[in-house]
Amino acid sequence: MALRATTATRGKGGAPKRHIAVYPGTFDPITNGHMDVISRATKVADHVIIALGEHSGKAPLFSRDERMEMIEVEIETLQGLNGAGLEVRILDRLLMKFVSDVGATFVIRGLRAVSDFDHELQMAGVNARLNPEAETVFLMASEQNLFIASSLVREIAGLGGDVSSFVSPRVAKKLNERFAMGKKRAPRRR
Repeated sequence: MALRATTATRGKGGAPKRHIAVYPGTFDPITNGHMDVISRATKVADHVIIALGEHSGKAPLFSRDERMEMIEVEIETLQGLNGAGLEVRILDRLLMKFVSDVGATFVIRGLRAVSDFDHELQMAGVNARLNPEAETVFLMASEQNLFIASSLVREIAGLGGDVSSFVSPRVAKKLNERFAMGKKRAPRRR
């Protein structure tokens, strides 16, 4: 039985409403955990925009262009999954302004642990005030990705450890090359 669009799922002019999701992050580097969230986001959105941002308090290991290229290569395998489109864009303004500008209906956030939830809930509340038209959708990390964080991946790679369980072979190679070049040392954990 085919699903029909109801008035609640119709946009202007009666056309079916397109659900666009924004998944923001620094992706320094993109991990298997990020890929899992992107894959699962295609189940709830017609189109997922991976919004590549900067974190004012962090000096990235990879440049924005390097991270953009890594994400674009990694998501090629997910294009068309569940009928959803994927694209990467630069997040160069306030997230909720970006969400509004691209016509997104929700923001995707991945949660790994209860400690993530406290911060993410606070951010979702602020974002709802800034843009009440957009919802925040939390996706729990899959069991195998519960403990993956880009910062830990960078630290392991910087100390010569094996990151193949946490990132794709392509990303692992980039990490190994970066640390072998001596351009960056493993970040210190605080």
